[in-house]
Amino acid sequence: MSTEHEMVRQLSQAGYRVTRARRAVIRALLDDDGYSTPAQIHARARSHDPGVGLVSVYRTLDLLSSLRLARRIHTEDGCHGYASASRGHRHHLLCRRCGAAVEFEGCDLSPLLRRVESETGYAVEEHLLELVGLCPACR
Repeated sequence: MSTEHEMVRQLSQAGYRVTRARRAVIRALLDDDGYSTPAQIHARARSHDPGVGLVSVYRTLDLLSSLRLARRIHTEDGCHGYASASRGHRHHLLCRRCGAAVEFEGCDLSPLLRRVESETGYAVEEHLLELVGLCPACR
């Protein structure tokens, strides 16, 4: 599991400056076990550094995603949230009505991935799996 220190180290090793704003966004991202919208991350980041702007949050989240330190979670309405990638490979079940998200582990997509690679010639490096439905409260 990645810690703030580990994420900062990876950011620095990749050649990026570790600013107060970036540290605040990392802390805010790690403050939630699930996923958060950029606005929610912004609100939490401001508790760590009141000067953090929303643009800095978006840029930092994009950077963390490109370094595979954060994962983008897509929702059906076209919006998205982010989760720390520190918890390993996960999948998400999203409620179509209230937007709640639940992570779940385990998927054996190996046969499908092998078939796709065979048919297309691609070498699949990773995948995202998000299932959409109604949570128990909205059913």
